[in-house]
Amino acid sequence: MGPGLYVHIPFCASRCDYCAFATWTDRHHLAPAYVEACLREYAEARAGGLESASTIFLGGGTPSQLANEDLVRLVSAFARQPGAEVTVEANPEDVTPHWLAACVESGVNRISLGVQSLDPVVLKGLGRRHDPEAVARAVADIAGAGIERCSVDLIYGGYGETDESWGRTLRGVLALEPVPGHVSAYALTVEAGTPLAGDVARHPDDDVQAKRYEIAEEELGGSGYAWYEISNWSRPGEESRHNLNYWMEGDYRGLGCAAHSHRAGRRWWNVRTPDRYIELVSSGASPEAVSEALPLEARRLESLELALRTRLGVPPEALEEALEAEPALQELVALDERNGHLVLTLGGRLLANEVACRLRPNTPKVIEIGARPG
Repeated sequence: MGPGLYVHIPFCASRCDYCAFATWTDRHHLAPAYVEACLREYAEARAGGLESASTIFLGGGTPSQLANEDLVRLVSAFARQPGAEVTVEANPEDVTPHWLAACVESGVNRISLGVQSLDPVVLKGLGRRHDPEAVARAVADIAGAGIERCSVDLIYGGYGETDESWGRTLRGVLALEPVPGHVSAYALTVEAGTPLAGDVARHPDDDVQAKRYEIAEEELGGSGYAWYEISNWSRPGEESRHNLNYWMEGDYRGLGCAAHSHRAGRRWWNVRTPDRYIELVSSGASPEAVSEALPLEARRLESLELALRTRLGVPPEALEEALEAEPALQELVALDERNGHLVLTLGGRLLANEVACRLRPNTPKVIEIGARPG
């Protein structure tokens, strides 16, 4: 795979109660200048040797909040390899025929739809604006516009959710027409400084979330979707190539405020606010805020930790000492006959961070293996 290109769009119509991302609801007036700054940062990167992208991903924030002409101007400018995957994140309520026409004009061939839930009570608790009917309309319109690939993002553990309602959400996604080829399901996390953080009554329970993950595996796995990363399931050939590049520690270039980049072991990220980002780029200065270069051993361990989260798994020798010292670990990994690697079992996925710790030498035992996180 060649380098991936990520563009951060920081504009949102409203801010979800759980969100701690670099997003703003009051700065849409900056969008034209922001797009211009992204194009300038990209032109300088190309002049510095950035290759054509194998994947392009507009994330945020809410990329579907961009004006159609700005979306076309931005995405059309990016050099891409033949067959490149070009993804744009969208909220269901933003998907209109005119917006989809702009996507098609600029070469978008994959939409990542922020659904989160199909339960109105849960959507309200998450601070989302759409209703379940908007999801069905959006999915049908995406296919009708000729964009064949669609992914649905879900969040479990929201306030008001039950095992039964979570199951209904999953089955509702599987009943969409056409059925999305990719589903991401993330556990709701409490981030400091968010409205959710200040409302303890809405905080998710670890044991409950573990059960919801098991329900997701049961529903999705039983419908032809295979997990290929802990929070991601797809039908064959529908994996997110852009995200696979991250998990395989490939090179990627980020454009925009707060965007991260990686090249040959060096990582860096841009200033956080769109105002400051526009100011720096417009004056010819670098928007880079912080950088780091990982030593070789740190990169090796990070590669193993990322691989352990995926169906790729890790070589048996990476966990050999840990398995000898803690035989109970054997319940959390299994040998994949296809590549001879150890991959996480369902129970292992629930305790992935604990298993990953065992990749590092002399790691103390922190929990009783086999227990649910709690």
